[in-house]
Amino acid sequence: MTTVHDNKAQGRYELTAGDALAVAYYHPQDGCLVFTHTEVPRALRGQGIASRLIEGALDDARAQGRCVVPACSFVADFIDRHPQYRDLLR
Repeated sequence: MTTVHDNKAQGRYELTAGDALAVAYYHPQDGCLVFTHTEVPRALRGQGIASRLIEGALDDARAQGRCVVPACSFVADFIDRHPQYRDLLR
């Protein structure tokens, strides 16, 4: 598994696992990243790939000094379960 990569041109964070690609779509708005959808290929589900992807995306948002708007339910649930990321919420 590789590291989480911000594909700014596509407006998504990416995590490659084998030949598959998990993505978390976002768009920048008022200095924040608005996460709209997380997608993990069916073959990779249940392996923690989505959590690793979102953790990397949120760590990157923090490093950039950006806040986060979790319009995606998976991102919102992840932040609820990981209080260390609540400071990123707008």
